[in-house]
Amino acid sequence: MKSKIQKLRRVSIDELRVRGSQAVNAFLERKGMSAGSRFLSDSAFLRLFDVHQFVGGLRSTLDWPEHFRNRTSPTFFASFVDSDSTVNVLRLHWPDAERDIIYRADRICEGLFDLLAFRGLSFGSPIDWHLEPVAGKRAPMIHWSKLNYLDADRYGDKKITWELNRHQHLIILGQAYWLTGEERYARTFMNHVDNWIEQNPPKLGINWASSLEVAFRSISWIWALHFFKNSPSLTSGFLIRLLKLLYLNARHLEKYLSTYFSPNTHLTGEALGLFYLGSSVPEFKESIRWRRTGLQILLAQLDKHVQPDGVYFEQSSYYHRYTTDFYIHLSILLSANNQSIPNNLTEKLQLLLDHLMLITRPDGTTPLFGDDDGGRLLPLDRSAPNDFRSTLSTGAALFDRSDYKFVAGGIREESLWLLGPERLGKVLSLASQPPTTHSKAFASGGYYVMRDGWESDSNYLLFDCGPHGVNNCGHAHADALSVEVAVHGRTLLVDPGTYTYTGSKEQRDWFRSSKAHNTLTVDGESSSKSAGPFSWETISKPQCSSWITNERFDYVKGEHNGFAQANHARSIFFLKQNYWIIRDSLKCEGKHDIKAHFHFDSNAEPLNSDTNRIRVFAENGHRAILEIATFAPSQGQWTQERGWVSHCYGEKEAAPIFAYSVLAENFAELITFLLPEEIGKGAKPTAREIEALYGQAFEVQFNGMHDVVMLPDKTSATARGWIETVRFASDFSVAWARFHDHDAQTPEELILIDGYSLEFEGRMLLRSTKRIPYLVARRQGDRFKVETEDGVLEIDLPVSDLQTLLRSADQKSAEQ
Repeated sequence: MKSKIQKLRRVSIDELRVRGSQAVNAFLERKGMSAGSRFLSDSAFLRLFDVHQFVGGLRSTLDWPEHFRNRTSPTFFASFVDSDSTVNVLRLHWPDAERDIIYRADRICEGLFDLLAFRGLSFGSPIDWHLEPVAGKRAPMIHWSKLNYLDADRYGDKKITWELNRHQHLIILGQAYWLTGEERYARTFMNHVDNWIEQNPPKLGINWASSLEVAFRSISWIWALHFFKNSPSLTSGFLIRLLKLLYLNARHLEKYLSTYFSPNTHLTGEALGLFYLGSSVPEFKESIRWRRTGLQILLAQLDKHVQPDGVYFEQSSYYHRYTTDFYIHLSILLSANNQSIPNNLTEKLQLLLDHLMLITRPDGTTPLFGDDDGGRLLPLDRSAPNDFRSTLSTGAALFDRSDYKFVAGGIREESLWLLGPERLGKVLSLASQPPTTHSKAFASGGYYVMRDGWESDSNYLLFDCGPHGVNNCGHAHADALSVEVAVHGRTLLVDPGTYTYTGSKEQRDWFRSSKAHNTLTVDGESSSKSAGPFSWETISKPQCSSWITNERFDYVKGEHNGFAQANHARSIFFLKQNYWIIRDSLKCEGKHDIKAHFHFDSNAEPLNSDTNRIRVFAENGHRAILEIATFAPSQGQWTQERGWVSHCYGEKEAAPIFAYSVLAENFAELITFLLPEEIGKGAKPTAREIEALYGQAFEVQFNGMHDVVMLPDKTSATARGWIETVRFASDFSVAWARFHDHDAQTPEELILIDGYSLEFEGRMLLRSTKRIPYLVARRQGDRFKVETEDGVLEIDLPVSDLQTLLRSADQKSAEQ
């Protein structure tokens, strides 16, 4: 009661008004006192139309099929302008699509459905639209407002039931109809809809319980009507039944918008459904209001849902993709009907696409950080659930972006259905160029991408240092400071995904926890603690304190205070074309069990492990191996654990997990080397710790080169951030030096981050009177080419005052 009172105190007057109105409407429906709780008679239904939009007027429902087939506006997607041309282009560029579409359509006719990760699901014959077949549960026929669909014991996983009831399989039937001309696909479409109407009286049952599902189902029906509009099987009686239902859907949507219930993709998806309904059936007198309401909501939510860097505000890559698709459909429909596209929509849509492009892994898949529900706005091709390149393909066509096309791997089939043959022909001739950006900081969203190229064998790391989520963080995971890693193009370290929302509490909790991500736990606790399938008891607040990107290296540092007993800071140093160094620091009180988790993709295999290192390999046209070596002040231990990876909602595969555990008291620091190895590309890389004062230092053998890395302990009052080894002394947060071999007297390269001075062999090698954020020095003959944020110059080492040299170089440049 206290919690409810506190929530009420935070509720605005407008929220009380909206929620109160929705509660009253639901009450009237339950009592049978609302027109929305029943189908209208034909005579009452005809009064809903603007007769001036019908040539010769609207005399009866019998006029509808001819009117629908012959009307010239509104314009739908361009693929429907000439079905023969669309089919011909499909066969030319995607020759395997026809066989697959027909196969899937035939299975649908047999009553077998591929939904989410499930294959060949049967819902009975005739279809039971209220059944959840995996758990064998059936939702009762009561008013939608009285259904607690999160109760898995009673309803099973409602996602499975809803996925069928989105009726997106009707699009596959429509595609098969165009390819074959066989009327059985049209008859199956009408049988499914008629059967659905019979089993789902207005406002009764689970399929009215989510406004988003009503919107998605409406969009599917509208697409299906366009696919089958010329079918001789399409009768006036069926068309009117479906139009009556579309009208009820529109009225339901505008009454029960998720303005305060789920103001995320639920709200924008519902708004898109309203826009679709208002745009596609303008004959209704109320269509103008539906279209305007949908458009206003979608535009109003842009700045809320899309952060300044383009990251979707719920911190979920899958819902980011949903959002991008919503606005792509909106943009295409506006353009098709000669309506102006607001500048903000164009700008935000490209920001969304930029983010999708830059987080794409070298193998073309996308990390599934945050929740994924396995669904799509429309199933217009057969891409894997973690392959978002179809969206990038359409973005390439909309904005003439050669970089989108490159990362998409060309133009995808979905783009044909959305844009039509003519537009597709233009984008097919568009040049394909890799993005000019390799590494990128998405500062608002808190994602940091490190990559050393756009080739299929590039190295890649994604670092999560962003907000936990927004509002109640319903789609967030406890993934603070976690990473994803691809080695030589092969995805190895992954976010395990989602698997389920309500199907299993234990599995839901595990997939959301910190131990299911490539980050740390303290005493087994997560950085954020869940409190139910879509809420949290505590929430971490990560912050990034440093980001540097350079042609030679990337560096990022962040921290969070989500643990009750410790503060966690993590920095990552990426030596491009080479390896990563991850530094984890924890301040705590007393003794605690610190565990670093490493989750591998399901087809990776461990080779071996010892006290402080493991080796794992995977195939990707060639054998890529990753060695992980972890060092801690006290002796730690590697363990292999049972784990899972879910590449799609409802599916999980066994996958190797390794964890490095160490018992720490008051302070802990773990240094982890991620060392890629390719067979036949040099000796096996190794890392070993060397003696150092006031910090930790390491020697790394990599592809015949000898590297030295120094990481000072800046928490020690006596050390003051100064680290000493046999050969080096430095106050830089990271000091890295490369030699041709162990006995070389002069380094070939230096990378220094955040400091003032470096000593080598007892003499000053480099000093600055001003703090150096970063410095890269490469040997060129007897001199060094030095790059800092202040400029580039050639120097002779040693240098006693680098700042003076930089100022002198600036003056000479200005004089010239």
